[in-house]
Amino acid sequence: MNDLPAAKIKMIQGSVRCLTFGLLGLLPVIGLPFALAALWIGGRVRVKEKLFWNVARPHRLWGVTCAAIGAVVWSVVDGLLIMRACSLYISS
Repeated sequence: MNDLPAAKIKMIQGSVRCLTFGLLGLLPVIGLPFALAALWIGGRVRVKEKLFWNVARPHRLWGVTCAAIGAVVWSVVDGLLIMRACSLYISS
């Protein structure tokens, strides 16, 4: 049994999944977990790209880009919201 086609299919599906989670990572407030998941999936697909040619490489690149932007923006925004909530709780 040849596992080569199955490995390529999983790699392509991972690239599309990375794009999906990367785009969901751009959602306000709840996007941070999706962005982190997209970065994780993108890293696992990148390891497989060293063995095989990935036709869906642009999907992975766009997913990682969106996830990185979403992770940075929403971690800062979520941090500011938590700090504001803590300061309001302490002052009351």
